[in-house]
Amino acid sequence: MNTEQDQTEAPPSPAAAGPRPDWVTDELLARWCAWVHRDATRKGPGAAEPTTALAPHDLSPVAPVPACAPDDVASAAATARDAQQDWARTPLKRRAEIVLTFGDLLLKRQDQVLDLIQWETGKARYHAWQEVAQVATLARHYARRAGHYLGARRVRGMIPGLTKVREVRLPKGVVGIVSPWNYPLYLGVGDVLPALLAGNAVVSKADPQTALTLLWTRSLFDEAGLPAGLWRIVSGDGPTVGTAVVDNADYVCFTGSTATGRTVAERAARRLVGASLELGGKNPLIVRADADIAAAAAGTAVAAFANTGQMCISIERVYVHERVYDAFRDELVRVTEALRLGRAYDYTADLGSLVSPAQLAAVRAHLDDALAKGAKVLTGGRARPDIGPLFHEPTVLEGVTPDMAVCGEETFGPVVSLYPYATDEEAVRLANQGSYGLSASIWSADTRAAARMAALIRSGSVNVNDGAAAAAGSIEAGMGGMGDSGLGRRHGAEGILKYTESQAVAVQRLMPLGPPPKQPVETFVRRTNGQLALLRRLGVR
Repeated sequence: MNTEQDQTEAPPSPAAAGPRPDWVTDELLARWCAWVHRDATRKGPGAAEPTTALAPHDLSPVAPVPACAPDDVASAAATARDAQQDWARTPLKRRAEIVLTFGDLLLKRQDQVLDLIQWETGKARYHAWQEVAQVATLARHYARRAGHYLGARRVRGMIPGLTKVREVRLPKGVVGIVSPWNYPLYLGVGDVLPALLAGNAVVSKADPQTALTLLWTRSLFDEAGLPAGLWRIVSGDGPTVGTAVVDNADYVCFTGSTATGRTVAERAARRLVGASLELGGKNPLIVRADADIAAAAAGTAVAAFANTGQMCISIERVYVHERVYDAFRDELVRVTEALRLGRAYDYTADLGSLVSPAQLAAVRAHLDDALAKGAKVLTGGRARPDIGPLFHEPTVLEGVTPDMAVCGEETFGPVVSLYPYATDEEAVRLANQGSYGLSASIWSADTRAAARMAALIRSGSVNVNDGAAAAAGSIEAGMGGMGDSGLGRRHGAEGILKYTESQAVAVQRLMPLGPPPKQPVETFVRRTNGQLALLRRLGVR
């Protein structure tokens, strides 16, 4: 393979991304930044200096965003808690109307937020649009299905006919959401929607790299009719502001690294506060001998390089049956070399930039270590400063061994490694190596055999004949990880029920539980034992 071959650069565009989009005025920036919560009672400066992210496409400053202090977070939680009392009493129909209106406005104004996402993250516009589509779909789904998920449920009581029991759902109160930079709209807002519909208030920590996307979204929700105090935004560094969010919330939703997730879980547990955590992954893909090679290679490229590999469910390990290894390898290289790198506010590029110098350095560290220890680059392998300071070619490796960091550690960049295998049993064993368990993929013409393999893989999601999107986009099914990939699920029933407490309301009629007046306890016990035996014979619980 020619390791010097360039990836195809997208044609030059007059809408080159990097500088501030033309429509973003100082007035708009000030209006969005006004949504960062500040403690009105503070005397003196108190907070840190504003944070200014760098645009990945050219490392120019984005815009200064106010940074919060712990007392700002406590004040935000108090404001949200006050607003939540009225919101919990607001009919679900009205809550759903606001969420549906937000979804409509999001689709109508999508070009604005697409520009913001690209400006702050450097991703290709199509990958930014996927965030819009996912959030709009989640808004509609939960607005339409919240009544089904949250409705009271009748269950059998202790004494049939005499004990009437309903299980109802009550909101947690204030939900704290800490979301990362890689999907600022989807991960920043997708969890807010069910939390609000369940009757909660929300305090969200905006990542310093992508704060404008979240603040723009909060402004849009204001236009949709959401009460001002109900969703509060705080901004700043994780150790200071993120910790304060965890310390002030009644439930925590965290998306990020496994190391930080452990800290969040421990801190929440000390307060007996629940938490859902979507964490890291080193996700495997299996190509069986009967797979459609062209489709599998195309699907692998999408799953490995979407969002320039900065995705928790990105494929980083590919296990290919030895009979089709050469054919698959060659096809994957061909597909990868056809991908267009570019930085434009349009759809001409397939892949965008990495988000930061630190992320580029992490990718290079994995590649340099692998190459020094004998791995082979089949295609890619180079940074592309000629396109932009943080661009890197999508890279395919083979000959990766366990002593290389790229073998077992999450890269979170456009790098995928190929490994041959001989049997299904070996493929499953290899897929289950390591402590992560977030997403996986199997490609096979025999979908029944693939489904049987899926049941043996320790992963929150397994996609058959798709890399990652089929499960992630099926929002009626839960999405989350096993092992070091996290706790809990987003999407589906659990994605909204986790923001509620279950309460059993039992009404006893006609007679009390326990021995009737004047009846000896021994008689009551004997008769009850007889009733239990009868119910067993009748097949009743």
